[in-house]
Amino acid sequence: MDEELKIKMYSFTVDCKEPNHLANFYAALLKWETMPLGEEFACAYPPGSNQGSYPCVLFQQNPEYKPPVWPGEPGVQQQMAHLDFAVNDLEKAVQHAIQCGATVADDQFSEDWRVMLDPAGHPFCLCQMKSVMESPHFGLL
Repeated sequence: MDEELKIKMYSFTVDCKEPNHLANFYAALLKWETMPLGEEFACAYPPGSNQGSYPCVLFQQNPEYKPPVWPGEPGVQQQMAHLDFAVNDLEKAVQHAIQCGATVADDQFSEDWRVMLDPAGHPFCLCQMKSVMESPHFGLL
């Protein structure tokens, strides 16, 4: 008897030089929890979802990691993906991210979001989305 194929998201994996440091940054930013998995991996996950729950954001050590430039420039390391976070107060979220260790990217293209850089140089966006934040369908608060 063939069983139906099941595919579930396990993690969104981010390369970096210091997995535990970057997991701690995102846990502070999102008020999540972390679980170190040795020197080479660490995960950040929503509180109350059991230690090490998945899906999670998994940070993987890559000693050769080079931060991407943003916005992109020909001939240099390009970003391959970035995380977007919905926020109900953009300026408060920017200040919180800075306190956690992020920096504001030099180039900005909208008043509705801020491009930030995490401590390893990955871009991520804080997006003013009060209606999304208040939706009963929005997960991972």
